[in-house]
Amino acid sequence: MTDHAPASNKLLIIGLGNPILGDDGVGWRVAEGVNHIIGAGFSSPYRIEVDCLAAGGLTLMERMLGYKRVIIIDAMTSSNSIPGSLTCFPLHDLPNRHSGHINSSHDTTLQDALQIGAAMGATIPDQVDIVAVETKENFEFSEQLSPEVARAVPLAIQAVLDFIRL
Repeated sequence: MTDHAPASNKLLIIGLGNPILGDDGVGWRVAEGVNHIIGAGFSSPYRIEVDCLAAGGLTLMERMLGYKRVIIIDAMTSSNSIPGSLTCFPLHDLPNRHSGHINSSHDTTLQDALQIGAAMGATIPDQVDIVAVETKENFEFSEQLSPEVARAVPLAIQAVLDFIRL
């Protein structure tokens, strides 16, 4: 990262997922939509950067270092929600939910990774918010989103923009 702006006005938006696993790519689609709006002159007090990742845990934590705020967009599966529905919540509420890449079965949780980073003296974000799009459990190789999840993309973009304005 070459941007040396003070952390106090830096906001990172991360779309998580895998763009070739169908609905798991929803985080990338939303991030791309947000990036388009920001590039068209969206006004914000933050210096905003948008990125897409297919990793969680320590890799995700490392990407978040040096930012005041982070907004993460990811697929989420839960037994009692409808595909395409949105859930927005702060990171500290994550233990009660299952989100696609924020917590990895092959790595530490994002919360633990952030604690490790803080213990090592890294500048971790003061605020991390999640915009999760409900998906079905099964991800097939495809670059297409299901119709239900595709309909949620504009709503998720708006949710991210609303978080930026907070």
